[in-house]
Amino acid sequence: MATANPIPDSAATTDVPVAELLIVLAASTPPEQIEEALANLAQAFTADSVIVAAPDGFGAHVSTPLRVVPAPRSDTGWTLKPTDFINAFEIGRKHESRAVLILGPGSSSLNPNVLRAMADSVFNASTDLVLPHYALPPNSGLINSAILYPLTRALFAASPRFPLAIDLGLSMRMTELLATAAQRFSTPGKEDALLWPVNEAVAAGFSVEEIDAGPREIPQPANVDISAILALVTGSLFGDIEAKAAVWQRPRRSSNGHRPDSSASSVGSPEDVAHMVEAFRLAYTNLSEIWSLVLPPQSMLALKRFSKVDANVFRMPESLWARIVYDFLIAYRLRTINRGHLMGALIPLYLAWVAGHINVTASGTAPDRHIEEVAAAFEVDKPYLVARWRWPDRFNA
Repeated sequence: MATANPIPDSAATTDVPVAELLIVLAASTPPEQIEEALANLAQAFTADSVIVAAPDGFGAHVSTPLRVVPAPRSDTGWTLKPTDFINAFEIGRKHESRAVLILGPGSSSLNPNVLRAMADSVFNASTDLVLPHYALPPNSGLINSAILYPLTRALFAASPRFPLAIDLGLSMRMTELLATAAQRFSTPGKEDALLWPVNEAVAAGFSVEEIDAGPREIPQPANVDISAILALVTGSLFGDIEAKAAVWQRPRRSSNGHRPDSSASSVGSPEDVAHMVEAFRLAYTNLSEIWSLVLPPQSMLALKRFSKVDANVFRMPESLWARIVYDFLIAYRLRTINRGHLMGALIPLYLAWVAGHINVTASGTAPDRHIEEVAAAFEVDKPYLVARWRWPDRFNA
């Protein structure tokens, strides 16, 4: 005897669709990019294998074979923010997903095969965190090259070239870990906070993988102010390193880094170098007193010597640069001076490094090769940081 359907028709129409892979277009993705991103995703995935969460209100007129669900929209800008991870976990849990791809603004510039490879790495290799290795122009991402990548590699023994990548492949447990970590930034006034997925993964003992992603359009902040960007990003990483001191001070097997690109190309002009070296010289005159509160005498002596070097042969030695960044990290921890002023005092030293990097690449060294030499110097000098972290007054002679 037939029985009536125990589930009313009205309830059946509200069933939540299920898919093993959730793809989240970051909340800050501009509406005009969403249709292009969906077309790109349709080349990489079949309609029944994924669910795409697109910022709410992108427009019902967009035609796509993919299943699309709304995600909260925000104007958080050019990089992933904590709310992106919280939303990704909540949506993924709702749709019973096993893995998540979070794609930042401009992700349609990624090859569909790269998107497929990121998903496959999570599913087939059981990787918790997958990051792309972008092929950027030589003059792009130098804060990453000078500070973020060398610090992450040296302290956390993690080799991803772009630790603050804006596209990520995540296992569901990694998504939950990042969502939990993001909760500490959910209070008002922390809208610009950044989360460091590589550091979180290493601290949790989760697996990290990197795949070649080829070229990618990198979104830029509305206010392209190098001082503000360096202060925000470097200050955030310094804060995360301080919070995870118990993790990175434990011995870890060093990463092998990356195979340097064999091609060489200059990242700037002689006029750029002259301008940056002149800014460094002026800063040496005006900021020496502040620098001496942060840097030991031997570093100050080296900076004095380099302030007299001609711009066309100027180069910041890798070992000196590593020591400078480590001493600024110590000063950040100790609040030797106001943290805002501390980041401001780092800027002319960073520009001096950039000037030297331009000269090194102009002489025939491939940019990637020089960046790897910088990262290796950070690894070699890690014992200095550990010693100063534990006994901060030991080198204050």
